[in-house]
Amino acid sequence: MSSIRIMGIIIALVLAGVAFVYFRGPRWNRMSFLLSWLCAIALFVISVDPDSVDALRDVLNFGQFEYGRIFAVLVISNVLTLLLALYVNTKVDGLKFLVDRTMRAEALETIACTQADLPPDGVMIIIPALNEAENLRILLPHIPKQVCGLPVGVLVVDDGSNDGTKDVALAHGCYVARFPTQRGQGAALRVGYDFLVKQRILIGVTLDADNQHQPSEITKLVEPIVVGKYDLVIGSRILGSADRDSLTRYTGVILFSKLVSWLTGVAITDCSSGFRALDIDKISQLDLRQDQFQTSEVLISAAKRGLRIGEVPIHIARRKYGESRKGPNVSYALFFLKTIAKTWWR
Repeated sequence: MSSIRIMGIIIALVLAGVAFVYFRGPRWNRMSFLLSWLCAIALFVISVDPDSVDALRDVLNFGQFEYGRIFAVLVISNVLTLLLALYVNTKVDGLKFLVDRTMRAEALETIACTQADLPPDGVMIIIPALNEAENLRILLPHIPKQVCGLPVGVLVVDDGSNDGTKDVALAHGCYVARFPTQRGQGAALRVGYDFLVKQRILIGVTLDADNQHQPSEITKLVEPIVVGKYDLVIGSRILGSADRDSLTRYTGVILFSKLVSWLTGVAITDCSSGFRALDIDKISQLDLRQDQFQTSEVLISAAKRGLRIGEVPIHIARRKYGESRKGPNVSYALFFLKTIAKTWWR
C-alpha cells in the first residue's frame, strides 16, 4: 500500500474521531456530524480500495488520463464543496433574517419623540441617517407640514450615528428610531416600513438625509399615489436634472436602469434613486432583505408582485456636508449588480 493511501486512511480516521469528540454532548449537530462522517467514510473507502473510483472515472470519461481517478475525485469533491457552500449560505441567510427581525423589533419599541403627532391617514417621511446631523439641520425645517391635503410626519432612523443625529431629529419634533450599530440603509428603511404599518399610515416617502433631495418635490411623488394611479413612484434624476457628479456613476445609473427595465418589463430610468413615494399596504407585502443597495431590490420586488410603478422628474443637488458612503465606483457597481441578480432570481 502506497504512502499516500496510508495517509488517506489516517486522515479519514482522525476526521471521524475529531467529529465525534467535537459534536458529542452540547455541541451536537446532526447535519454537521453526518457531513463530517460521510467525508471520512468516502476518504477511507477510496484509500483502502482505489478501484472503487473506477466507475466514477469512467462516467466522467477520465479513463484515458494517467491520473483519471484523481481527476474524478477532484471533480466530485468540488461539486460537493459547492453544495456545502450553498447549504451554509442558506443557514447564514436564515440567521441574518432572525437578527434583522430582532433588531427591527427593538428599534420599534424604543422609538422616541418630543412633540410630533402621528398624521392619521396621512404621509410619513422616512429618513435613514448615519452621521448626518449637519445636513438634517438644513433639511428638516423644509419638510412640508401637509402634502396633497394630507398631514405629514417625519421618522428619522438613526443607523448607529455618533454625531448627534438623534438629538437634531428630536429637536425638530421628529420620531426617531435608532440602531446601536450601523446596519445599512435597507435595514433602516425596513424599520420605517414596520412603523408605518403598525401606525396604519397610508403613504410613505423615503428621503435621503444628505440634503440632495428637495422636500419641495415631495408633492410630485405623493400625488400619483393619492389619486390611485401608482403604488410606487420613483423620483428620477434622468427625467429631471442633477448637479454635476461622477460621469462614471451617472453612466452606471443609466446602464443599470436599462438592465432592471429589461429584467422586469417595467420602464425605469433611475433604479438607484432613494427618493420614492410608496403605498405602504402594498410595499409591506414585499420580501425585502438587503441591508445595502436596497433601491433596486424594492423596484424588482415590486415589479414581480405586479405593483404599478411610475416615475416623476426630480432634481438631485450636490451634498453640502459629509462624504458619500457609496464607496468606489467599481465596488459599488459590482455590489449593485449582485443585488439586482439576487433579487431577480429570488
